[in-house]
Amino acid sequence: MNDFTDGAVAAAPAAAPPKDTRKADFEANKLSKRLHHQVGLAISDFDMIEAGDKVMVCLSGGKDSYTMLDILLSLRRRAPIHFDIVAVNLDQKQPGFPAHVLPEYLAKLDIPFHIENQDTYGIVKKLVPEGQTMCSLCSRLRRGILYRVAGELGATKIALGHHRDDMVVTMLINMFFGGRLKGMPPKLVSDDGKNVVIRPLAYVAETEIEKWARHRRFPIIPCTLCGSQDNLQRVQVKKMLRDWERQHPGRSDNMLRAMAHVVPSHLMDRKLFPFTTVQATGVPDADGDVAFDEEPCAPPAAASPLRWQAGPSRDTQE
Repeated sequence: MNDFTDGAVAAAPAAAPPKDTRKADFEANKLSKRLHHQVGLAISDFDMIEAGDKVMVCLSGGKDSYTMLDILLSLRRRAPIHFDIVAVNLDQKQPGFPAHVLPEYLAKLDIPFHIENQDTYGIVKKLVPEGQTMCSLCSRLRRGILYRVAGELGATKIALGHHRDDMVVTMLINMFFGGRLKGMPPKLVSDDGKNVVIRPLAYVAETEIEKWARHRRFPIIPCTLCGSQDNLQRVQVKKMLRDWERQHPGRSDNMLRAMAHVVPSHLMDRKLFPFTTVQATGVPDADGDVAFDEEPCAPPAAASPLRWQAGPSRDTQE
């Protein structure tokens, strides 16, 4: 396992510091350290990136993927291993899409990138009746194209910009509407069995990404295909989660933590636990029936010390 987490990480320079420069720089530095630590920890915990990997970073033009690329480029300069990054954008030919923005942004970073032009917008608008959700078909088309492009580019990992809130919301959606206890894993094998998909922002809150995007002044491109579908289940659940977080700070972190601390014997899936063969043994079991015990409320996780000793920069890209 590669450790991406140790060592202090300096904040990336702000494009245009506000009036209160000292305070803004202090806050930006704290935010930078949190983001670098959380992304590095997720990479280390799930062994997302290995020596010699070629990571295809999927860039949509939204705040999440910009932040993912930004942090990964910074981490790569200090990483204890060598890996390559190639940025990929799928131009879905949405009306009014500013096709020049991402190529110009990526050219300034001086990194390899590829723009894939496919009219998925036209396909979705043609096949999905007016008023129905477009996300499912759009996602399947986009996923298939990105898998193909990853193969053509020789990428060994596909990095997506889903964050902590996306993962928690997905779990809630599957519970509320799908009747399944299923989430969005930080690392998995793709549908075609040929690619490994990683989510380096798995531990990062969306509010932190919003702050970083404002600080870095990313040229955000809104999604006009699904951004206006206000009645989507995901939009509703996301709003509910935001309301919960305001009332009870730390709830989202607790739900994410719960996804990593599963107790099969206290659920109901007969494939995960042999309920039919359970018998009394006469031997005390710390993991036995505690259904009547008062469950403690876990406090928000304290920030663990950074473990990764920063090494010399491998490149000057970005």
